[in-house]
Amino acid sequence: MAKRILEELGWRGLIADCTDREELGRQLASGSVTLYCGFDPTADSLHVGHLVPLLALRRFQNDGHRPIAVAGGATGSIGDPSGKSQERQLLTKEQIAANVAAVRPQLARLLDFDSGSNAAMLVDNADWTAPLSYLDFLRDIGKHFTINQMIGKESVRARMEDREVGISYTEFSYMLLQAFDFYHLCHAHGCSLQIGGSDQWGNITAGIDLVRKKLGRGAFGLTLPLITKSDGSKFGKTEGGAVWLDPQRTSVYRFYQFWILTDDRDVIRYLKFFTFLDEAEIAALESQHLENPGARIAHRALAKAVTDLIHGPDATTEAQRASEILFGGDLAGIREETFREIVGEVPTVPLDPTRLAGAGAPVLDLFLLAGLVASKGQGRKDLEGGGLYLNNVRVTEVGRMVSQADLLFGRHLLLRKGRKSYTVLTT
Repeated sequence: MAKRILEELGWRGLIADCTDREELGRQLASGSVTLYCGFDPTADSLHVGHLVPLLALRRFQNDGHRPIAVAGGATGSIGDPSGKSQERQLLTKEQIAANVAAVRPQLARLLDFDSGSNAAMLVDNADWTAPLSYLDFLRDIGKHFTINQMIGKESVRARMEDREVGISYTEFSYMLLQAFDFYHLCHAHGCSLQIGGSDQWGNITAGIDLVRKKLGRGAFGLTLPLITKSDGSKFGKTEGGAVWLDPQRTSVYRFYQFWILTDDRDVIRYLKFFTFLDEAEIAALESQHLENPGARIAHRALAKAVTDLIHGPDATTEAQRASEILFGGDLAGIREETFREIVGEVPTVPLDPTRLAGAGAPVLDLFLLAGLVASKGQGRKDLEGGGLYLNNVRVTEVGRMVSQADLLFGRHLLLRKGRKSYTVLTT
């Protein structure tokens, strides 16, 4: 028998807090429940940090429930103080609108909007918030909250205790806006469950209170853990910054590499958090990982599964082939855009294109230029020992001439010595 959703989330380690878990479990088991999660459009792309709640919506949908993804056109204009040590810089209405438009297809990619009774919905909270006047909001929503109640929430209290930063009235009001979302979705669509990161607990419980006071209904909240790395660094960050879902911001190759480079201590946890592989499949990968971590079988399974989800199998295949190029993989069929990503991983030396004119340049001269051999004599020994490669093809002739016809994309030569010493010559 397939696992029900709370049991599924439990073994994956994806439940941080839950209101009345026993009763919620009964309702989830007895029929389809409508739930929602909000995603504020603070940028024109989501990043990997959004994946846990977004995939959680899909997990609920796979169990027969109806997910609503809320693009926060209204809440995004305010800024959530939860987990933030400083106030967010406010975006213009035009920036928010552009970000919502960009994020919508990313939300849509991971949810099924055509599955009948539990088809997903994608909504923008600006649609029901913007028409409401400030006075009406204070009368209809604000009167149901006490200041005592609001400052008791961790997200607010932490900022109030920081005397240097504090919290503005704008961000202080964020909780009311999110609570209003829950009320509206419950009233309009029968939504009875909100999910989010563990830093959203105060906002979620505020919404539950508002639903109870205005509609006389019970509602539920469930939070997911905030993902951390075993070494204490922030998940989803690299030296180049955040890892985005938009391939224009983070290329598919670098997205794939992010998962391949997962710390050995984290890879099994991440398989549970970020993939739909089942318990038996992950247990098998864990066994293989413990037996031979150097084979990186679990890492490749993780990278493939997540890249398939976000960018599709075709893009994953190219990213896999690109990642293998620095391990001697075949260059045939690789796009120039992908190759340029690889070039960024290895030393690059400029090459005067006139050196390749006519008959071309002696191959050993080029290895000397690349700094991969100390002298032509040493280069000859390396070549005769089978250790020199041009465009990942072993060089077998000392007298090999390299011409413009050997250039990759008309610009590059990929030189390798041994297994891992690469240099790219670029005209």
